[in-house]
Amino acid sequence: MRRPYIFRLEENNAIVRKVIEAFNKRNLALVDELTAPDFVEHTHLYKGREAHKQFLAMHIKGFPDFHMAIEDMIAEGDNVWVLFKVTGTHTGEFLGLAPTGKKTTFASVQIFRIVDGKLAECRAVSDSVEFLRQLGVIEYTEKAKKLFPENVK
Repeated sequence: MRRPYIFRLEENNAIVRKVIEAFNKRNLALVDELTAPDFVEHTHLYKGREAHKQFLAMHIKGFPDFHMAIEDMIAEGDNVWVLFKVTGTHTGEFLGLAPTGKKTTFASVQIFRIVDGKLAECRAVSDSVEFLRQLGVIEYTEKAKKLFPENVK
């Protein structure tokens, strides 16, 4: 017998919270346990539980204090939408970029699909421009500095 709809929403939220807490505590074994073997990450274009663990480990290596704070969460059907505030200090190599020592803070929205109590899919939209700007990889043009002076530091 399937659980009533409202309980599935609560369970799905709880699963996503557990995964985020496990990642924030660097407990990739628990992430492994809560992710489906055929997990698909549509934004970063990888498949499988092992690829997911490698993706997370890459972030931990580059940003040992990487942290995802849940700011909002909405569940509907098998999906859970999460708004995160992401922070971290770039003290390790990341995507070929040598450590900069710079702190980053940016927003990310991720949509998780839960199947049989496990993460089955994820899509993400992150403020990558702000992230790369904070690392010093890109800079605002002079025009952008005039348009967005509050973002220039």
